[in-house]
Amino acid sequence: MYYFLSMLAFTDLGLSTTTLPTMFSVFWFHAREISFNGCLVQMYFIHVFSIIESAVLLAMAFDRLVAIRAPLRYAAILTNDVIIGIALAITGRALALVFPASFLLKRLQYRPVNILSYPFCLHQDLIKTTVSSRRVSSIYGLVVVICSMGLDSVLLLLSYILILGTVLSIASRSERVKALNTCISHICAVLTFYTPMIGLSMIHRYGQNASPFVHVFMANVYLLVPPLMNPIVYSVKTKQIRDRILKKFNQQKV
Repeated sequence: MYYFLSMLAFTDLGLSTTTLPTMFSVFWFHAREISFNGCLVQMYFIHVFSIIESAVLLAMAFDRLVAIRAPLRYAAILTNDVIIGIALAITGRALALVFPASFLLKRLQYRPVNILSYPFCLHQDLIKTTVSSRRVSSIYGLVVVICSMGLDSVLLLLSYILILGTVLSIASRSERVKALNTCISHICAVLTFYTPMIGLSMIHRYGQNASPFVHVFMANVYLLVPPLMNPIVYSVKTKQIRDRILKKFNQQKV
């Protein structure tokens, strides 16, 4: 589990590092411009880290599934080699899926000056500024979403169906509660990630009459709340992490 927590922390750090500089420049220094190539690079890494986070949450669901369904074989199933393979597959999928989207956007024609809806660059925002046919880029963007977060969400749901089936088969009520309690942190992380993403997608697709503030607010929640909340959730709910943090504070007081 701690390997996957490290991957989640690294992903959240990457997502924050990608988005915060331009947000600070917009809100604090009133910067109003970004180069097209710089925008493409930022868009690429935002979507790469978002897809990686979705896959890491799926990997953590698999970790919980193995821990609950086959606790005695946990160490034999999730070996270091398997975890490294999962990490490489997660990263490779994200890099491979997003690169063609950036390439397709690069080939399109744009107006000399464009106004973006958000203080950072997203694919769905950039594609609205083109004067060329956006059909291919739009279709590929939808394929990326389906093959990454869409697939991950289905497998996440399937994992928790299997977990719930295993938990309900446990005779002891206290053991059932204990098993479910190990999943609470992960469920919170999943809800924190997917709820703003679904909200942003709904507003982008059906909220054309919504105020610009709503669009900006939802985009900021989607990209900034998960990196903020995940360390808090896991620090509160994971006893080993909580104890180490308390021990560190107690040492400083002494």
